[in-house]
Amino acid sequence: MADPSQRKLIIAIDGPAGAGKSTIASRLARKLGYVNLESGAMYRALALSAIEWDSSFDDEAALLKMAQESSITLERAVGGNRVRLNGKDVSERIRQRDVTEAASRISVHPKVREWMVARQREMGIGGGVVMEGRDIGTKVFPDADLKIFLDADPVIREQRRLDQQQVKGAPAQAMAAELRERDRRDRTRAASPLVAAEDAIVIDSTNLTEDEVLNRIEQLVAQRIAPGR
Repeated sequence: MADPSQRKLIIAIDGPAGAGKSTIASRLARKLGYVNLESGAMYRALALSAIEWDSSFDDEAALLKMAQESSITLERAVGGNRVRLNGKDVSERIRQRDVTEAASRISVHPKVREWMVARQREMGIGGGVVMEGRDIGTKVFPDADLKIFLDADPVIREQRRLDQQQVKGAPAQAMAAELRERDRRDRTRAASPLVAAEDAIVIDSTNLTEDEVLNRIEQLVAQRIAPGR
């Protein structure tokens, strides 16, 4: 349980798919008594809306209009956030492969990202949040109290994702290829490409357990909330 007298921080955790940032952000938020804001979940929810309405992932104007007219909310729950799209619980649906791929494609549009960034800032401006994504420390909260860039060897990241989804054989090869393509899009897009902020602390989780990564970040948090800082 977090000490209510402590200053509420804005903590940004960025990194590529499979680095473990979603799990770490969720666990860290629970330990601190903070809100876990998943930027990726917001893009996934919009992507699901595009799928349901058969809207092109390349039509930036249509996607922006859809975003502006949609209600995307994150609700704190045991075991992680519940994600609602226009009031409907889509927490499980947005984790499926077709939505993941669509989210990666719609996230390259500058105007869509601009709208998302504004909403994310509104949600986290008061502090007491752990926000994870790909441009939190560079774009959403460039003045965050603590910035972490969580990375891992690409092969390890691919294997983690396959294990998580329990995929083997030919589907596993396809999923690994999708992950590599997603990495390429994230790192080369014109709007807010995936890079570590200059003042971010880079943690390579390749040879670390979840507990070890969490412990390292908790130590950094403790330093930020120590008296006199």
